[in-house]
Amino acid sequence: VEILPQGDAIFLMQQHTGAICQPIVREGDRVLAGQMIADAVAAISAPIHSSISGIVSEITEIPYTLGTKVPAIIVKNDHKYEEAEPMHELCDYRELSRNEIIDIVHGAGIIGMGGAAFPTYIKLNPSNFEDIHSIILNGCECEPYITCDHRLMLQGATKIVEGLNIILYLFPNAKGYIGIEDNKPDAIKAIQKAIDDLGVSKSIQVKVLETKYPQGSEKQLVSAILDREIPTGKLPADVGCIVQNVGTAYAIYEAVVEGRPPISRIVTVTGGAIANSQNFMARVGTSFQELIDAAGGFVEKPAKVISGGPMMGVTMPNTNVPITKATTAILCPTKEETCIPEESNCISCGRCVRACPMGLLPLYLDKFGRREDIDRFQKLNGLSCIECGCCAYVCPAHLRIVNTIRNTKKIIKDNNKEKRVI
Repeated sequence: VEILPQGDAIFLMQQHTGAICQPIVREGDRVLAGQMIADAVAAISAPIHSSISGIVSEITEIPYTLGTKVPAIIVKNDHKYEEAEPMHELCDYRELSRNEIIDIVHGAGIIGMGGAAFPTYIKLNPSNFEDIHSIILNGCECEPYITCDHRLMLQGATKIVEGLNIILYLFPNAKGYIGIEDNKPDAIKAIQKAIDDLGVSKSIQVKVLETKYPQGSEKQLVSAILDREIPTGKLPADVGCIVQNVGTAYAIYEAVVEGRPPISRIVTVTGGAIANSQNFMARVGTSFQELIDAAGGFVEKPAKVISGGPMMGVTMPNTNVPITKATTAILCPTKEETCIPEESNCISCGRCVRACPMGLLPLYLDKFGRREDIDRFQKLNGLSCIECGCCAYVCPAHLRIVNTIRNTKKIIKDNNKEKRVI
């Protein structure tokens, strides 16, 4: 179901990993859907585009996750949804150079659409691009409740495969793989049909994977598809791989072929407190509350409102916050669904160690994080934690291990920022 925002749209200046964007519009300016309203001012950043037409009513800050305030542009909706001209002159992408395609991806503000939100143009431009032998699309969507990628693969299979074709064009020595868990047979069928219809079965292959969590994590995906291990501190590119989400490939197709930036995405609205759980094709900047209302509203007051899934999602301060390019789901669980017993003492059972997909020692990371012993935390590769939540899930003492690790990583990040400023 496609949803057009009825209220004003709020565009966060940081919808991605990296530096905050700089507004390039002023209060009172009229903007169109697809028009850039904030540009990247740092290497690791991604431009922001309006998803509606209207007047810029305010440039301000709004409360968002982790008690922080994020700069934002508010556009008063004129309900005309007039669209800007395509970002570039349309042509066959094979007529474009490698750098021209990467510039289009950069200008479109495409990021990892699976939630990681890392600027895509950087991933597509590794220093060893000639050594890249495998492009992997992540269609696993292994976290509970979330089904937005599943729905996208059913409705947008051709664009996804064409998007992967464009990426392969950038890496002439690479082969493409699309990893999908075996609990999505209809998605597997849809993607395979698109591959056959486009006649690209020699260069692109569907890999049916075991359904397990966190199968969609980059390192686990590379291991499952190629039987290659990514060393600690290294990236997939270091072992000849590029990993992208299926939604990212879809966005690449629309940007390169159609000249459209990612101003909308599929969002799952679900949880026990939601009347009618479903997926919506929603415009970036739409408030959580509008999508919740479109799903029938609440049948009871939710225990919390989470952006993302139950394992890796983050709690939101209220329902008036906007969705971003990286919003995969709005999860509204009941109190019964979120009941977590009080913490008790760690009994050193080792369950968290056995459950950790990254081979870390979560019990010690939790201990050193609580003590703010940053040196020991880093020596145990705490920054390599992907915050999947497996350790907390299996902990018989119900320790909030992931929260401790996440907060410690934030402290380290903030300290590094201060050092750079000094």
